[in-house]
Amino acid sequence: MKPFKSFLSKELEAFIAYRQGLGYCINYIRDPLLVFDRYVNQCSDHSAILQPQFYLKFRNELKREPSSVNSILYAVRCFFEYLRRKQDHLKNPLKDVPCLPIRAFIPFVFSPEQVDQLIDALCNRLRHNKQFFLKDLSEYLVILLLARCGLRINEPLRLKLKDYRPDEKSIYIEKTKFKKDRLIPVPKSVAETIDNYLSIRAELLENDINPYLFIGGEQKRLKDHRIRFVFHEAVSHIGISRTRQIIGNTIFGKPTPHCLRHSFAINMLKSAIARKQSPQNVLPVLATYLGHVEYRHTMKYLKVVDAQSGVSLLNFAGTQREEA
Repeated sequence: MKPFKSFLSKELEAFIAYRQGLGYCINYIRDPLLVFDRYVNQCSDHSAILQPQFYLKFRNELKREPSSVNSILYAVRCFFEYLRRKQDHLKNPLKDVPCLPIRAFIPFVFSPEQVDQLIDALCNRLRHNKQFFLKDLSEYLVILLLARCGLRINEPLRLKLKDYRPDEKSIYIEKTKFKKDRLIPVPKSVAETIDNYLSIRAELLENDINPYLFIGGEQKRLKDHRIRFVFHEAVSHIGISRTRQIIGNTIFGKPTPHCLRHSFAINMLKSAIARKQSPQNVLPVLATYLGHVEYRHTMKYLKVVDAQSGVSLLNFAGTQREEA
């Protein structure tokens, strides 16, 4: 864990300890405060940190997305509010410092056909020899779970053998993003592939003591960066090459592994609408799959109905920019 180095280091550590005592996860606020700490450490005039102008300059010099800048400002604002309540400072210098306007974000959405093409491409890259097959199959299954169950990329990577329940065809995911455990059913075809993988693993590995469901090496799990590499290789193979674009106040995202989660949710909603089901009735089931504590997080997926509407919106935005 990186230490704070500025003259505010003791106060920052005390604030972190205070937040931790309240039950907050400190990682989400420590990292932004480290950015602030580095900036303060470069400032020779310590009294400047009490002036709003210091934070306007700090905000403008941060070469990050507006949402990231606002997260940093929020953390620093909370820190000074903590000091104010302790009466170390009578006024919060960030009180009147405005946040940056947030750009709307439209994720890349794979159509059901594109998801199938991606899965086929991943299946075709499996190397059928003892040295590579098990690892390749593990990588394939991780991405399959992202696509068919809407998992976050770190969730299948952290699964232990005990978390897969073959009799129930379900997986138990512990301590997700919102500190919530969930048990989700696995589609029959995916469960059969996992069962086959486990049978092959038992045959190929003697004295297997690796606790992870999907293995990357001896007693090790697969790494995030490896899954991303395999994913992007497959995306390129099926001919998808859209780059991240910023048009006006809207960001159109490029394909990433997390887009499979978005696509799972959006395509499920689209399928429900096609069957004349109310999206409101689907949201509780979808929220359970996705591990959302509140439905408002799940309802965000209603913004992009399907892959074609996302493409149309991008084309429309590009046309408007050309006409401007």
